[in-house]
Amino acid sequence: MKKIICFIIFLGFTNGLLAQKSKQVFVSTDIDNFWITYDKIIATKDSAQQIAFLKELYLDRGSEGLKGIIEVRNYSEKEFIDWITQNPKFWNSIRPNTLKVKSLYPDISTNIKKLKEAYPDLKPSIIYFTIGAFRAGGTIQGNKVLIGSELSLADKTTVIDELPGWRQTFYKTQHPIKELPLLCTHEYIHTQQKEMVENLLSMCLYEGVAEFISCKVTNTKSDAPAIEFGKANQKIVVDKFVTDLFIITNNYNWLWGENKNELKVRDLGYYIGYEICERYYNLSKDKAKAIKELIELDYTNEKEVERIVNSTKLLPKTLEELYNEYENQRPKVLSIIPFENGNQKVKAGVIQISINFSEEMDPNHRGFDYGPLGENFIYKFKQLVGWSNNNKTITIEVEIEPNKQYQALITNRFRNKNGIALKPYLIDFKTVE
Repeated sequence: MKKIICFIIFLGFTNGLLAQKSKQVFVSTDIDNFWITYDKIIATKDSAQQIAFLKELYLDRGSEGLKGIIEVRNYSEKEFIDWITQNPKFWNSIRPNTLKVKSLYPDISTNIKKLKEAYPDLKPSIIYFTIGAFRAGGTIQGNKVLIGSELSLADKTTVIDELPGWRQTFYKTQHPIKELPLLCTHEYIHTQQKEMVENLLSMCLYEGVAEFISCKVTNTKSDAPAIEFGKANQKIVVDKFVTDLFIITNNYNWLWGENKNELKVRDLGYYIGYEICERYYNLSKDKAKAIKELIELDYTNEKEVERIVNSTKLLPKTLEELYNEYENQRPKVLSIIPFENGNQKVKAGVIQISINFSEEMDPNHRGFDYGPLGENFIYKFKQLVGWSNNNKTITIEVEIEPNKQYQALITNRFRNKNGIALKPYLIDFKTVE
């Protein structure tokens, strides 16, 4: 009988632990610490004392989440002090929302539970509510979800007229606190994904996976203006995306709120990724498998990325066809002067090398690097002589020693006037006495 009682007690204890483990964990101690710190900072004009309060009462007591968001967004102590001291109306208006953050936990937990049902392999992540310096409403670090409450807990009563114009746009176009449960689900999915590759398509897919699946499993419409705009203007958006797809400088035209594209709608890359994921999901007979494939997509596996993207037929041609067309558009190095590339008898000394391109280049973008043999085989750079021939030729002055092999890579940081990157070109020659 005692054994049975002990077993029942043990079973109850075990079930309690399992329930505790399955419950979503939130940490919001940084919000409480922030307001203690805030009150101290605004009560003094002594800048040294303000920094001391910030460090002692907020940064040094910070959770792993606060440490994470500071590291991810590279926040400085000066930024914190400037934002705190220069925007009193903003802080007074948002303070009540931040202090009731715990009342928002149930809706967020419900979303995460739905995500778990749709994706049983979901790994647990802690959600941290911090107050940062206005560069992240939501982000991640490893398995931590990091919420910047100064952005994500705002509502229509938040006073924003003290903030710089570039920052006001977010508050005017979004309803952050209402969108919080979906944001947390979106960021939670990011903690499950493999690392993206640094190219435009990978970045759009990475964000699109998180946005589409968070909306799908919670049956919630996306709050991103880009999704609605993209669906209403699909051909215009897709055509512009194809034009920019392989251009190195274009990522911030499409992602993370820079608003540099001529369509004047932020984060249209989210729409591209969302649309691809939605189409792939709808085409899939096994919906659970599709969700798993999208969340677990390996962005380094080019064949798998191409398979998913091409199957949706969102883009007018396959990725391979689009890439081949792009390659044919790229500028090339036609020749170098005063010797032919590969020359084995170049005279040593201080010489000028002119590099001739196939078309007009952008003189503001250029780049040289080591060749395969490494830094010991590159010439000594003396000066940039300049551009000529309608920016089709660049001339540099270098110093080369006798009886030595030299290599220099003309990199894809060179671009033509339309922003299309150069096909890299290796200069390789040897000197004589």
